[in-house]
Amino acid sequence: MNVLVTGAKGMLGQDLCSVLDDCGHDVIECGRREFDVTDFAAASKFIENEKPELIVHCAAYTNVDMAEEDPINEKVNSIGTENIAKICAKNDIILVYISTDYVFDGTKNTPYLPDDKTNPINAYGLSKLHGEQAVQKYCKNFYIARTSWLYGHHGKNFVETMISLAQKPELKVVDDQIGCPTWTVELANGIADLIEEDAPYGVYHICGSGKTSWFGFAKEIFKQCGLKVNVVPCTTDEFPRPAKRPAYSVMDNQNRCRDWKTALKDYIELRVD
Repeated sequence: MNVLVTGAKGMLGQDLCSVLDDCGHDVIECGRREFDVTDFAAASKFIENEKPELIVHCAAYTNVDMAEEDPINEKVNSIGTENIAKICAKNDIILVYISTDYVFDGTKNTPYLPDDKTNPINAYGLSKLHGEQAVQKYCKNFYIARTSWLYGHHGKNFVETMISLAQKPELKVVDDQIGCPTWTVELANGIADLIEEDAPYGVYHICGSGKTSWFGFAKEIFKQCGLKVNVVPCTTDEFPRPAKRPAYSVMDNQNRCRDWKTALKDYIELRVD
């Protein structure tokens, strides 16, 4: 199958292109140099020339805190996704849209299901929800893949940040936000599985199995790296950020990814210092 990946040079995009290539798909890698997703004419021309059968839309504005005041967030995540959705609908292309756990408000105390009510509490989550709504409005053949707490070898992420701070005498990490750490390779494999198994169109949660806090995540990172670090739990209120985060954004992934600790072990074994 001819598969076009937007955001192909990003943290997820690089692993996804590799996984799809290994599955035997003809991958069209597409970044900002090829076209701007907010430019409908340019995007249409490029996609119609390439003639993909399926598009995985990874391109996104992902700085959660800056999104609170940066209008580019809404332009890329909402308008850009609407453009891609319209193009897919016009050309009968299957669309896979990467979304986020931040479409939820975190007030639930059991894992979120794909059809649970959305209610984002920050601008990033709202822009991604607007993207979901555009996909559902314009496309018949689509997958929305929500993920969470993403880390990978090709970009800045929590795992590398923690390792870089390991020499500090004390490290405070938030312990009252609970979620599902997800390695980009796990997400990429989950997306590939949706395509390969010809799963019913709709919304899916593709994230690490199990749950933890950022504090628990940090402790496991240091444990698996063999680092002795004085990690101290703190509250969200002690570590204020411009954007609010859901207190509980655990998602039911229907066993589409492995346990987050197992995936983290593989990530750490493959990382290059």
